[in-house]
Amino acid sequence: MTGPLLVTAVAAFAGTTVDDLVILAALFMARRTAGSPRATAIIAGQYVGFVAILAAALLAATGLSVVPERWVGVLGLVPVGFGMWGLWRLRGAEAESRPPLASTATRIATITFANGADNISVFTPLFRSLHVAASLVAIALFLALVAVCCAIGALLGSHRVVVATLGRISHWLVPVVFIAVGVIVLIASGTLTAIRETL
Repeated sequence: MTGPLLVTAVAAFAGTTVDDLVILAALFMARRTAGSPRATAIIAGQYVGFVAILAAALLAATGLSVVPERWVGVLGLVPVGFGMWGLWRLRGAEAESRPPLASTATRIATITFANGADNISVFTPLFRSLHVAASLVAIALFLALVAVCCAIGALLGSHRVVVATLGRISHWLVPVVFIAVGVIVLIASGTLTAIRETL
């Protein structure tokens, strides 16, 4: 059972982490061009946010979910809010005088968790189908894959050609990435449809 479990866990992680990779690359690029956030803050924030995602999925898998799945996507409003705030700060200020949009592990963890609506919706049925030992194996694998994801994000965000090409626009690129990811979460989760039906 271990083989199929590993394949399923890797597929579930890969299918829900592409947007996280985009954010990580943007953050590591900001670190390369502006000196902040620190690599330790990026990695710690990613891990704290992902552990919170796993906790939410485990709670939902045990039937303790208090929010219907179609409303989990409301979390997408958090990166949208961060991005809008970041763009608003660009008005009439020099790039060098603005602190980075996500410079602390806490902010990065918040964005990681808010971006985890798709992870929660995929991980929840996966955990429901696994016994305790298999769930622990899946969690350990997910945590190892977070390290791989951080490494790929660092590689992409530190690539000389990427940095040279995008470095001049990094001050508004990161907010735009946050907004785009948040909108995708809202759409893909069905939350926008739920809001429209409610209204």
